[in-house]
Amino acid sequence: VDASPSPFSLPKKLNEFSARRGSDELLSSGIINGPFTMNSSTPSAANGNDSKKFKRDRPPCSPSRVLHLRKIPCDVTEAEIISLGLPFGKVTNLLMLKGKSQAFLEMASEEAAVTMVNYYTPITPHLRSQPVYIQYSNHRELKTDNLPNQARAQAALQAVSAVQSGSLALSGGPSNEGTVLPGQSPVLRIIIENLFYPVTLEVLHQIFSKFGTVLKIITFTKNNQFQALLQYADPVNAHYAKMALDGQNIYNACCTLRIDFSKLTSLNVKYNNDKSRDFTRLDLPTGDGQPSLEPPMAAAFGAPGIISSPYAGAAGFAPAIGFPQATGLSVPAVPGALGPLTITSSAVTGRMAIPGASGIPGNSVLLVTNLNPDLITPHGLFILFGVYGDVHRVKIMFNKKENALVQMADANQAQLAMNHLSGQRLYGKVLRATLSKHQAVQLPREGQEDQGLTKDFSNSPLHRFKKPGSKNFQNIFPPSATLHLSNIPPSVTVDDLKNLFIEAGCSVKAFKFFQKDRKMALIQLGSVEEAIQALIELHNHDLGENHHLRVSFSKSTI
Repeated sequence: VDASPSPFSLPKKLNEFSARRGSDELLSSGIINGPFTMNSSTPSAANGNDSKKFKRDRPPCSPSRVLHLRKIPCDVTEAEIISLGLPFGKVTNLLMLKGKSQAFLEMASEEAAVTMVNYYTPITPHLRSQPVYIQYSNHRELKTDNLPNQARAQAALQAVSAVQSGSLALSGGPSNEGTVLPGQSPVLRIIIENLFYPVTLEVLHQIFSKFGTVLKIITFTKNNQFQALLQYADPVNAHYAKMALDGQNIYNACCTLRIDFSKLTSLNVKYNNDKSRDFTRLDLPTGDGQPSLEPPMAAAFGAPGIISSPYAGAAGFAPAIGFPQATGLSVPAVPGALGPLTITSSAVTGRMAIPGASGIPGNSVLLVTNLNPDLITPHGLFILFGVYGDVHRVKIMFNKKENALVQMADANQAQLAMNHLSGQRLYGKVLRATLSKHQAVQLPREGQEDQGLTKDFSNSPLHRFKKPGSKNFQNIFPPSATLHLSNIPPSVTVDDLKNLFIEAGCSVKAFKFFQKDRKMALIQLGSVEEAIQALIELHNHDLGENHHLRVSFSKSTI
């Protein structure tokens, strides 16, 4: 076997390359059924024992800036092949051997080729829904000047080069926004607003991989917001992703992406774990992770951070993620979510077993402690916790009435309620909420003394989140002294509403109707505690004319 490096040139018959056992082209006859690894010892039964021994003993090729691609679809285009290498650096040459379902891709540097192989070894790339396998070539460069049928490849390379240099406008935006600015960073800063469901690193990777190969991700919380830094290898990919994804919702009407270019040009990832990952460095330790910047918020989702909550991981917290059926995932398309994205199955191989909303693992029951036993009621807890999810059952402990169990519709809502309400003052005491060891709240048996302390709210008309796509998903905020009021009939005046809150024991600091919609208003009270108590007492208050007041916490002040 001649395994020595040699420039690739025309005079040798192309067919000889795929017939040589020790050269780049392992026969594309279906002998490799799984992701290719450099030490693959998977033999073909037809080759006999000598072939088995030969393949096992043959050392892998040393790194080269020329890469050999196998199992490419017969109808694949030159541009699609080039797109595999584009995120890692400049592609300088291409040779297609469609008859052999193979191709050679030459990168500008060996470093770029190494990064590309490191990335695609554990995550098999797909072209036209077909897995493609990549390895180093024995050749150190491609000499294709005299080869026939190279016009299309050269044209595709020139087009890509023009886009990379910024001389061609990118699609997706007006002319002044459509080009990549010189010096633009390949790193995006991502903020997730309306974090109704925690977003994992894996989910971010799936979404952003649509626009190019993601090299590194770091997630953290800052200013009570879940954020991420995400690095592409090329600013072009970052530009496409920002243009397409900024303002989109990951899940149904919540988890909104806000994307800007970072001032950083490269990320330094120390650990590969649930909070940070370098997809080009599989040798990094897991460590303890890069610490969350907001420990209290992270702890509320299950220490040590949002991402490592006990049911994040594999399921990826995806009750309603809008990936299309074409990806092979059994997930419903959701209006308002990222439905149009075609996520390649390589991004989710072995990771996505997405359950329905009712099947999300984790506990949906909260233990609420340090309540004021003289003032708290099951209905009061139902109204308060109902701001952050649909409460199914509430049980105040018969022998210890300062404690209660609150069962939410699912584990996500339980986490959200716990995060926002634990530590808040209610009726003069600081409420504490943790996950309960109980998986459900049991209703009292017939004849069992209960004093009305256990209530079933499963079919309550007051559930805020039972309607898919409800705007309530977009208006989930921490408790604040300012309340948002809605469903106000035309006959109700400012004084009527002020007096309503004063009679409930509140001090009204400010009030204003919405200019464009007098069915809504903001009211600012003396403290957050006052606002929490007012919400419990006045949400669903009958204002007459078949209007019941809707009360929520507001992110605004007056």
